Amino acid sequence: MSAPAQSSTDHAPHTTVTGMPSRRNRGAGRPHGQRRIGSHVLLIILSLYFVIPIWWLLVASTKSTGGLFSSPAFWFDDPMSFFANIAGLFEHQGGIYWRWLGNSFLYAFAGGVGATIVAVLAGYGFAKYSFKGRGFVFGMILGSVMVPLTALVIPTFMLLSQYGLINTPWAVILPSLLNPFGVYLMRVYAQDAIPDELMEAARIDGAGEWRTFRTIVVPLLRPAIVTVLLLAVVTTWNNFFLPLAVLTDPNLLPVTVGLNRWLALSNAGAGGEQVWNLITSGAFISVVPLLLSFLFLQRYWQGGLAIGAVK
Repeated sequence: MSAPAQSSTDHAPHTTVTGMPSRRNRGAGRPHGQRRIGSHVLLIILSLYFVIPIWWLLVASTKSTGGLFSSPAFWFDDPMSFFANIAGLFEHQGGIYWRWLGNSFLYAFAGGVGATIVAVLAGYGFAKYSFKGRGFVFGMILGSVMVPLTALVIPTFMLLSQYGLINTPWAVILPSLLNPFGVYLMRVYAQDAIPDELMEAARIDGAGEWRTFRTIVVPLLRPAIVTVLLLAVVTTWNNFFLPLAVLTDPNLLPVTVGLNRWLALSNAGAGGEQVWNLITSGAFISVVPLLLSFLFLQRYWQGGLAIGAVK
């Protein structure tokens, strides 16, 4: 018995009424890799955009002052002067750079941890508790995200001066405790990551509000807590205008403002001390703690990617 005749339309390309190939078959002949080459090129360009400044800073930290202006910008000088620059940082102006670095650790740790605690408590309260004026207050917090931080420096300076906090560590730490974006992020995350049924079950079992928050809520919010903590630490560490306005004692300056003082002296030309090699080396050392923090804490971000995928 012969096989049924194959229809003439089985292998014919799908066409529209006008006779043009349909959109479904228009790119059927393209290799799969060529369709993604544009996105790969874009990712490579973005990677270079972020990596090249770090590479330049690494290379520059190994050069002497003369090598910074004579050798190739993106390659090491011969001989390398990295350890000599580190020794110079220890000795220059009595090793004040390391005091600046310690101040940055203090401000970033105290301000970052404090801002995270405030953001977690506020975001959880906005997400899971109903109270009068909740929408209005949260709208005010959300609107404050749009206000540039530099616009608040002068009002903050005037407020702190009334309480005698100018030129003290509190002048940097207290303003750093307010993180409106962290509150917004915690509220959005808490709404999806913490089921109301789980909290009701804990209350039925006799757990109080504090115990429920400590044993159930905090572990579920861990990825968001780490994210807010890193953002707050990086923001406080990189803060420049606020400590520049509220601090005058050189022993209280963070590393950002301290290096800027050395930069001003180097830019003074013949009347200033040329410490370009110390500035580049100090800037490189100042970014190492942030890089290590992101590398060691990234697993906590990955732990939150699957939340909500399985019900």
